[in-house]
Amino acid sequence: MLRSSRLRRRGSQISHDSRIVLLALAAGLPAVIASILFLWFGDYSAKIQWTLSVIILGVWLGCSFALHSRVTRPLQTISNLLAALREGDFSIRARGYDRADTLGDVMAEINALGATLQEQRLGAVEATALLGKIVEKIDVAVFAFDRGATLKLVNRAGERLLAQGGDLLVGREAADLGLADFLAGEETGLTDVMFPGGSGRWEYRRTSFRQDGLPHQLLVLSDMTRALREEERQVWKRLIRVLGHELNNSLAPIRSIAASLDRLLARNPRPDDWEEDMHRGLTIIGNRGEALSRFMEGYSRLSHLPPPQPQSLEVSAWIRRAAGLETRLPIAVIEGPELVIQADGDQLDQLLINLLRNGADAAMATRGGVTVGWARTAGQLEVWVEDEGPGLPNTGNLFVPFFTTKPNGSGIGLVLSREIAEGHGGSLTLANRTDRPGCRALLRLPIHPPR
Repeated sequence: MLRSSRLRRRGSQISHDSRIVLLALAAGLPAVIASILFLWFGDYSAKIQWTLSVIILGVWLGCSFALHSRVTRPLQTISNLLAALREGDFSIRARGYDRADTLGDVMAEINALGATLQEQRLGAVEATALLGKIVEKIDVAVFAFDRGATLKLVNRAGERLLAQGGDLLVGREAADLGLADFLAGEETGLTDVMFPGGSGRWEYRRTSFRQDGLPHQLLVLSDMTRALREEERQVWKRLIRVLGHELNNSLAPIRSIAASLDRLLARNPRPDDWEEDMHRGLTIIGNRGEALSRFMEGYSRLSHLPPPQPQSLEVSAWIRRAAGLETRLPIAVIEGPELVIQADGDQLDQLLINLLRNGADAAMATRGGVTVGWARTAGQLEVWVEDEGPGLPNTGNLFVPFFTTKPNGSGIGLVLSREIAEGHGGSLTLANRTDRPGCRALLRLPIHPPR
């Protein structure tokens, strides 16, 4: 193909060269004719006439072909340079040109273009080599498939995952490698799969790219088993610590009072007020048992929160209804736009009642007030509850299960409220107010929840 293109280019130059020769001959032809006529009609001998005529014709032809060579040789050089650039050889340069003429300027620009392309190719090669090193060293499996689901590239982690070398894997179909399911359906997700080189829970990510104008798919598999186990271990540690703390808080006084009552019954004679002491001790034991029961009930509610059942919910009616349930102090309602969202009304009632109750608890400590309002912002519903209480002493533990700053609190309300918000595709945040003492709870909910 390269040779044929050169032949076609050379053939096109023959016609161009012929035109240059003809133009050179035509340019000198009048002078040649005039000189010959002057010789033949002058008073010269025949020998001198023939000799000078041959010399004139020779000079004419020599100058014409010299002009042809002077014009076509730089063009041939430029053609060769452009052909080298087209074929990807950026190392060839033109030499011995003069920047004082136009052809010299053209050759200088072609040399500069070749240097620029050579620098860019070197940078691309270095970047590709660096990317290849990174892909080889990262501890995630990387696979590239063409549009026919044939494997075209795999890194070391992928070879270990499939327990085969790259030379045996490249060229095989995704179905043969057990990867066909990852090339269809969702582009990201978690799944439990067993591979020849390992099993566990894997996070997969798939994206599309083009190579040589053809579509390809890039598949990345990450082993999440170790990370999930470590996270699960930390969750269990926190849960056991909280459960142990709460159980000890209830069982320690129960054991102490039970031992005191046992010693009281063993005394002989018993004191006159032993029945009163017995009744007081049993009351304390009952109260601690009831508190422990409430704690376990709260934990059960937190771990068995059902998925929301969306229905049409009028925002203004929902907020006024929840504000009217707080009877210890009046809740100021700041009206917002009339909105209807798709949400689980029962769960959102529980969420907002928790926020208003917490705000009222804080405001009663400082004899302040509580305000609730709503607005529409960037396709979201924002509901805020602001109180004029003392503020939050520690915002880092607000959403830790069973953490509470109230004497009789369970530490479940805020955690359950956030779970409800996130179950609706929203969020819940609490922060101290900046304009005055107090706390601001901000609930964000999508007006049109994602399907």
